[in-house]
Amino acid sequence: MNSWVNSAEALGSDLPLELSGTGNRRALLMDALREAVRSGRLAPGARLPPYRSLAADLGLARNTVADAYAELVAEGWLAARQGSGTRVAERAVPVTPAHRPRTPERAARPVHDLVQGQPDPSVFPRTAWVASARRALAAAPDDAFGPGDPHGRPELRRALAGYLARVRGVRAAPDRIVVCSGAAHGLRLLAEVVGGPWAAEEYGLPFHRALLASHGVGTRPLGVDADGARVDGLTRRDRAVLLTPAHQFPTGGPLHPGRRAAVVDWARATGGLVVEDDYDGEFRYDRQPVGAVQGLDPEHVVLVGSVSKSLSPTLRIGWMVLPQRLVGPVVTAKGEREQFSSATEQLTLADFVASGAYDRQVRRMRQRHRRRRDQLVAALERRAPHVRVTGIAAGLHAVLELPPGTERSAVRAAAWQGLAVEGLADYLRPGAGPGGEPRDGLVIGYATPAESAYPEALEALCRALPPG
Repeated sequence: MNSWVNSAEALGSDLPLELSGTGNRRALLMDALREAVRSGRLAPGARLPPYRSLAADLGLARNTVADAYAELVAEGWLAARQGSGTRVAERAVPVTPAHRPRTPERAARPVHDLVQGQPDPSVFPRTAWVASARRALAAAPDDAFGPGDPHGRPELRRALAGYLARVRGVRAAPDRIVVCSGAAHGLRLLAEVVGGPWAAEEYGLPFHRALLASHGVGTRPLGVDADGARVDGLTRRDRAVLLTPAHQFPTGGPLHPGRRAAVVDWARATGGLVVEDDYDGEFRYDRQPVGAVQGLDPEHVVLVGSVSKSLSPTLRIGWMVLPQRLVGPVVTAKGEREQFSSATEQLTLADFVASGAYDRQVRRMRQRHRRRRDQLVAALERRAPHVRVTGIAAGLHAVLELPPGTERSAVRAAAWQGLAVEGLADYLRPGAGPGGEPRDGLVIGYATPAESAYPEALEALCRALPPG
């Protein structure tokens, strides 16, 4: 059946949809809409006809079209908001026929996103956040709407001090906390104030290394093994060390207790600084979260955190819990006025934390992520029992260990299956690693895909893995 849908009000032009063949009409409609997005006939942000109108034009049942829309929203092709109808998702980038890839390595836009570090945007607690915003704005003092204090709103600093002490074992008064726009912003400020050189785990975010380098701070790699960073490699020349003690990123596993004590001893003996990136310390599944290293020595450890994993990266709010001697220099480095984090969002987050809504959201996400992790492990046990999974006790991702020499081919195979994944080598500092050679593996983020799409993503992943 071929149909030309005339919906100028919704789309601005005629939209050709070809429903050819026999079989499930919902599946045929979904295929046609996906192809319209891929080809560029439906651009990102384009509004689709109401499902009743499209059902009438195509001669389909209303429920058939409504179910197709809902499924494509869940898969990420479409986006639906109350009052604005259904639209093509902004991240659904069309591939025009003239530029369609011809090789498996450059296949069409990934259908499933398994890149680490991205929470599912559909589970943002909109209702609770709006309620906190209303309460916070109603109670806000007049100075909240004037020039911002670079130290951060006192309401948020008080709420964070209580929360971090209770949940992460942090020892800090509100005046030790400086609000920033995220972990990257915090690292920029510390690089400016502390100077270099720094030591850093050989596996980590390349963006962080590049960020420090752009501020004149070089990084020296520390080896990483099953017990975390090899802190015995620190020297008196190092001004600071950047660590992910709660869950080494991306290889997984907490920093061994003996090494936690050793890095604090190094800082005390040399006057060095431990910079603790607490990027997913709240998400531990098989036992209680490991306390922050900052609790061992608040005068030699900086805790850096944000809400990018627990709520959303679009909320540009992070924090640093600082030694007293660094508070003034860091605030001065920020400038005379707050330029980075909205005062109203800070007030909203303060209410969100103080009301208990943040705790509820973290518990909800912890249950969701643990379920996702268990599904990943079960799928691998069933379809690829030869692949070892590590780093699964915490965080939003797992590492799949692969036979030597197979990582690049596995990444290409995943792309051909419509998966966005990253190799473990992408996180290794150049020139680091045993013998200068990276370990082979895939870093699999399990937080982003929609619930309905996740089983299909796991099946595609298993098809991409090298045989045992």
